[in-house]
Amino acid sequence: MPITLTTHERAAAQAYIRLVETAQAVLTDPGLAPMAGVYLSSPMAEADEALRRAGLTGNEARLLRLVRAVRGGGPDPA
Repeated sequence: MPITLTTHERAAAQAYIRLVETAQAVLTDPGLAPMAGVYLSSPMAEADEALRRAGLTGNEARLLRLVRAVRGGGPDPA
């Protein structure tokens, strides 16, 4: 069953995806890893604000279902 996302939910899922991808890039690069806090502070703030606006703060299960829907990951296994 497809998930219908609100504008705020889609923005939150996308911000979370950007944060995860940035963290992966920074933490796997030995030259950038020591400065991870600097590189991740902006994506973390963006994700925090987007989660708050979407009412997803503390609702990781819902967030991960939305991320799966945005990424086209198929049906929710739950």
